[in-house]
Amino acid sequence: MPIHPLAGKPAPAELLVDVDALRAEYYARKPDPADPAQRVSFGTSGHRGSSLRGAFNEAHILAITQAICDYRSGHGISGPLYVGKDTHALSEPAHATALEVLAANHVLTMIDRDGGYTPTPAISHAILTHNRDRTADRADGIVITPSHNPPEDGGFKYNPPHGGPADTEVTRWIEERANGLLFSGLQGLSRMAPELAGRAPTTRTYDFVGTYVDDLGSVVDMDVIRSAGLHVGVDPLGGAGVAYWPRIAERYGVRLEVVDATVDPTFRFMPLDWDGRIRMDCSSPYAMAKLIAIKDRFDIAFGNDTDHDRHGIVTHAGLMKPNHYLAVAAAYLFSHRPGWRPEAALGKTMVSSSLIDGVAARVGRRLYEVPVGFKWFVPGLLDGSLGFGGEESAGGSFLRRDGTPWSTDKDGIVMALLAAELMARTGRDPSATHDEIARELGAYVYERIDAPATATQKAKLLALSPGDVRATELAGDPIEAMLTTAPGNGAALGGLKVSTAHGWFAARPSGTEAVYKLYAESFRGPEHLRRIQEEAQALLARTLAE
Repeated sequence: MPIHPLAGKPAPAELLVDVDALRAEYYARKPDPADPAQRVSFGTSGHRGSSLRGAFNEAHILAITQAICDYRSGHGISGPLYVGKDTHALSEPAHATALEVLAANHVLTMIDRDGGYTPTPAISHAILTHNRDRTADRADGIVITPSHNPPEDGGFKYNPPHGGPADTEVTRWIEERANGLLFSGLQGLSRMAPELAGRAPTTRTYDFVGTYVDDLGSVVDMDVIRSAGLHVGVDPLGGAGVAYWPRIAERYGVRLEVVDATVDPTFRFMPLDWDGRIRMDCSSPYAMAKLIAIKDRFDIAFGNDTDHDRHGIVTHAGLMKPNHYLAVAAAYLFSHRPGWRPEAALGKTMVSSSLIDGVAARVGRRLYEVPVGFKWFVPGLLDGSLGFGGEESAGGSFLRRDGTPWSTDKDGIVMALLAAELMARTGRDPSATHDEIARELGAYVYERIDAPATATQKAKLLALSPGDVRATELAGDPIEAMLTTAPGNGAALGGLKVSTAHGWFAARPSGTEAVYKLYAESFRGPEHLRRIQEEAQALLARTLAE
C-alpha cells in the first residue's frame, strides 16, 4: 500500500472536519432508505457512517434505538441499559437522540455521572457487574462510537446482557427492525422532548469511572506495577479514556503520565495515518508517531483508540506489532494466573499470527480459533472456559485474576496495563519478551493488504468452498489445509484460509469497500511472504474468475 507523504505528520488545516456542518447535517439531512448506503447497516461493530453522506443521521439513531427498545421488550430484558459515548463529533448528538427514545420507552437508562465519555470496556464491565448472579432484571448496553474511524464518522453499537458485542442474529433483528422504521417514516417510534428526556425518572447517572477503576486490581496486578516504580506514558489519542488514566494513577499510586489530555472533535492533534487521513488507530506507527517520538522518556508507554477497546504498546524498540503483543500477553497470562482453570483455553482469530499457536502449545493450553470478530470469544470469557481472547487488530481481553469474567468486549485499558505488569514482574519489556519467544518458536513475518475486488468477486469469495480452489501448492510447499470454517467453533470464516507447513494466507471480502482483505504469514522470512502474497492473489484471481 502506498504511504502518503504526510503520514505521521501534523494534519493540515484543510483536512480538518467542519464540526458545525457535521452536526448540522446530522439533524437536517433525511436519509433515503431506498439507497442501500443510507440504510442502517448493523455489522459486527454496530452501525457506522457520516452525516455528510446520509449514513449517520438523527433518523438512523431514532430508528436503531427504537429497535433496541423493541428487542429488549420482546426478549424480556428489563434491567438497566448502560449508555456511553466517545469523543467523536457525532457521538454527543446521537447520545441526546438515544435518550429521547429510551425515556419515551420507559427504559431505565444509566449515563455517566459527570456527563463525560465512557470507554467500551467500561460499558461491558458495568453490564457484567450488574448481571453477576442475576437471572432477572438483567442489564445491557449501548456504546456510541465509530472506534478508531476518522472524525467525520459516527457509530452506534449494542451489547446484550452477556456484555459483549451482539451476535449476528441480534444485529440482524435490530437492523431489519430499524430499516422497517425508516421505510415507514418512523411510524411506531416513541420519542420524548429532549428537555424532558434528561430529567425523566428513568434517566439516571452512574459512576462509570470510579466503578471501573476501583475494580482494576481484580484483573491486573496494580500492586506490582506500583512497587516497581515504572514510569508509564499514556496517550488516550483524544478518546473516551481521557478521565480514566489520571484516576488510575491516583487510585493505585502508579507513576503514570498522560502525555496529551486534549479532547477536540476535529482531532487536529493527531498525526495523519498511512493514507493521509486522520484516524485514531493505536496500532498504526503513523497515528502513534507523537508517542513513539518520546518513548525514551518512559519505561513503557501505550495508547488507545477513541473508545479504548484497542491497545498500542510502545517500548524502547518502538510500537509493537499487534500479533507480537498478543503472543506475549498470552504467554505471560497463562504463566502468571494460577487462579484460572487449568483447562481455560487461549483464543485467537483465524487471521491472527501462528506464533500464537506456538504459544498455546508452549503453555500447554488448548487453542480456540474462531472467525474474525470479538463476539466469538464472548461465551468463553463469560463462563471462564476461555482465559484470553485476542484478535489481529489489536483487540483483546482476559479473565480476572480469580478466573471469573472481567469484560466480554475488547478492553484496551487492561491490555495496556498488562504490559506494565509484565515488565514490573519479569524485568523485561514486552518487546524483549517477544524476541525471546521468537528465538524459541521462530520469527514469523505477517502482513495484511487490501486487493481490488468487484461486488461479484466479493460475493464469490464469501461463498467459496475448499473444492472450488484448484491448487496443490503455495510458494513451493504442498497445501496442507483449505478452510472456510473455524476449527474452534465451526463458524464460517466468510472467506478462505490456505495453509502450508511454512506459511498461510486468508482472504475475506470487505463489507464497505471494493476490496478483499488478504492476510498472509511466512515462517521463512519477508521474501517468502511476498511470494505467498503474489501467488495468493493469482490463485484468487483465477478462482473468482471461473
